Amino acid sequence: MKSEKIVKARRRAWVHWTFLTLFLIGIPSFAHADINDILLKFNPYLTVQEAYSDNILLSNSTIGNKLNDYITTVYPGLGFSDAGLGTYGINLDFIAGYTYYAKNHDFSYFSPVGNLDAWYAMTSNLTFRVRDYVVRSDAAREEIGTPDASLDQLTLSTIRGVHAIYVRNVVEPSVEYHFGGEDLLSILYENMTYRNQNSLFENSQENMVNPRLNYWFDIRNGVVLEYLLTFGYFATSPNLVGNEARARYIYRFDPRLSLFGEYIFMRYNFDSPGVDYDVHNPSLGIEYKFSPTLTGTAQGGYYWEIPVQGTTEKGPFFLLRLQQKTEKTTYTVSAQGGYTQDYFTAENLGFARYYTAYGTITHSLTERLTLAATGSVERPTLSSGEKDWIWIVRGGPYYSLTRWLSIFLEGSCMMDHSSIMGLGYKEYRIMAGITLGHPTSRQTIMGQPTFLQRLIP
Repeated sequence: MKSEKIVKARRRAWVHWTFLTLFLIGIPSFAHADINDILLKFNPYLTVQEAYSDNILLSNSTIGNKLNDYITTVYPGLGFSDAGLGTYGINLDFIAGYTYYAKNHDFSYFSPVGNLDAWYAMTSNLTFRVRDYVVRSDAAREEIGTPDASLDQLTLSTIRGVHAIYVRNVVEPSVEYHFGGEDLLSILYENMTYRNQNSLFENSQENMVNPRLNYWFDIRNGVVLEYLLTFGYFATSPNLVGNEARARYIYRFDPRLSLFGEYIFMRYNFDSPGVDYDVHNPSLGIEYKFSPTLTGTAQGGYYWEIPVQGTTEKGPFFLLRLQQKTEKTTYTVSAQGGYTQDYFTAENLGFARYYTAYGTITHSLTERLTLAATGSVERPTLSSGEKDWIWIVRGGPYYSLTRWLSIFLEGSCMMDHSSIMGLGYKEYRIMAGITLGHPTSRQTIMGQPTFLQRLIP
């Protein structure tokens, strides 16, 4: 009963935030533009896609409940975008999706996605912003949206062998104050709510406050200071209070070459019977701009995860990344090792040793035809002792017949080789679709119909 009240309260809060933001920011727009200008800022679109999966539940073939199905999804969407002479702006996108399973009718469900980004510049230096994101999905591995649409990140948690629909709502009001060319003081508050309709998986809620300071003493020497205070509430697991501090010193040799040293400290305290732990992570790094379109980053160090009870987890930490963005080709290649944390997800796996390699590329063969592909390999080692090799490969063509009509084809394969018998899985999926209209937030909406649509601008 208490959980239902929290969900209803969060839904009311999201609706209130949305309408309040639309009202406050929309006033100048309606006051200074005629009705035709307003209507031109609305952007309707429609995506229809058909997919076939040979393992919709990511089940292990030895268990015997491996299901295949044809999945039809319809995504009617409506976007609104307005910017008022640089002093305010709003980008609102809502997709009222429905997903239909041809064989397993009981799995069919409504799959809406909403995204709001609204800002108001009180002065040239002071900006207020509100972001809100909500999604309803049954993805076995949930996607985590990032500002960089080329980074296709997934949660470590996986829903295997059963069908589960989740709702995630993220609200982020923030304020930024620019007091120099690159000097910035900001504070962000995040409220994230995760609700899963399957009782096998745990509901959770996060409240997080994140102040940040970017300050340059001169043209060569700068610092980044950041702090995160997190309060986590879980339906059955112990609640947590997380403290994370990050300090980075940067020395810029010239506009192309920068060196930096960084130290991260984390302390996570749990209610009983949870086990508290600290994390220490010093590192050194270099960033080099080979050209205006090609940037490389290398970072390396060591980490210690020290629990109040049990064995210390330690190991090397590294990050290697190369990013190229040109008119026709965009690619990212990265490798990362060390650790990760998985909270506020389906399984809440917590702290884990983690290594991953990732690559993605999009290339425009012609003005209308674009090819996109991505691949990744992950190596998590969980506190339970489970070790996995997770492989994902997918890609295909995206063709624009006209400005308002496009078609796409996508094929994918996802495999998990687990050290625990019965937890591994393999899924092959093929998907084709058509889009009428032009989604305004294709790059920023998390949970878009296909990975191709997230990659293609």
